[in-house]
Amino acid sequence: MQRELIKGNEAIVKAAILGGCRAFYGYPITPASEIAEAAALYMPQAGGVFVQAESEVAAINMIYGAASAGVRSMTASSGPGLSLMQEGFSYLAGSELPCVVADIMRGGPGLGNIAPEQGDYHQIVKCGGHGNYRTLVLAPDSVQEMCDLTLEAFDLADRYRNPVVVLADGYIGQMMEPVAFPDTAVQPEAPSWAVTGTAATRKNLVTSIYLEPDVLERHVRKLEAKYRCAERDAVRFESCETEDADIVLMGYGIVARVLKEAVKEARAQGLRVGLLRPITLYPFPVAEIRRVAAHAQAFAVVEMSTGQMVDDVRLALEGLRPVEFYSRVGGNVPATDAVLAFVRDTLVKHVHAAEVMHA
Repeated sequence: MQRELIKGNEAIVKAAILGGCRAFYGYPITPASEIAEAAALYMPQAGGVFVQAESEVAAINMIYGAASAGVRSMTASSGPGLSLMQEGFSYLAGSELPCVVADIMRGGPGLGNIAPEQGDYHQIVKCGGHGNYRTLVLAPDSVQEMCDLTLEAFDLADRYRNPVVVLADGYIGQMMEPVAFPDTAVQPEAPSWAVTGTAATRKNLVTSIYLEPDVLERHVRKLEAKYRCAERDAVRFESCETEDADIVLMGYGIVARVLKEAVKEARAQGLRVGLLRPITLYPFPVAEIRRVAAHAQAFAVVEMSTGQMVDDVRLALEGLRPVEFYSRVGGNVPATDAVLAFVRDTLVKHVHAAEVMHA
């Protein structure tokens, strides 16, 4: 594979095309605008379709149409645009239509600013649309993973017939790094359930409406079973120095890059600190968190939000271990020195105090 120096946002589009995506519908918004720009350039060259929709509401509903025809399709936006798409997410999930959506997070609430943040976690991971549905969520921490996880997102979308979100903060979208793209491209065929306008697919029906309560209940239970399968088979995470860690750091996206450096420096100072990075935010690595908790004394969560993923860490632990939280917001990224000070405070509070008690 030949490596190419490329921006994260552009890497998503090239990976999508290599992954068989042939339809992109979007509306520009900072810090995600380069995705639409790159799609407008590359998608027609690959024999695909690019449409700049009149709004994010239109874009997500265009995805519904393309996905119904069995075309691998995607869109991309940032916080305010994702807010407008939430009804469409519900319809796509309810109709079991695969697609990929990239969310390049900016500061909020409201218009906020265009600086990177991680405040979309609740909206995306917990699902801001109506009804009982879930979206699978992948969180890259490098430009290489913007490529790799976009490719995986299309495979997961098809496997579970469900929307999949690539959730990245603005730093990962805007930074440039070398990326090794695959040498071969995927050439997907229309699935058997698609509606392609042929006699063979005339019997197919794509819908999310089930007027009889018992029928809707069976459908929702079917979706629920599918999500339980994803929770068993689709979990992805990265573990670093966790096997003997007293304190386990947790973070995703650009924050995880800072935490990796903090772990290196802590280890150099003789502190037993590790990192557990969720790559899938849903399904969340609950089993791995509980496994590590068997020996770790405490967990320390760092986010560029006022605390959203930290709730899932606490739920996973069910009170087994204390969880401390450190945050920056507004587009500020936690500094390594500040994280190390946070780690030392956590060690004093939960590890050294326990050693004194048992002395």
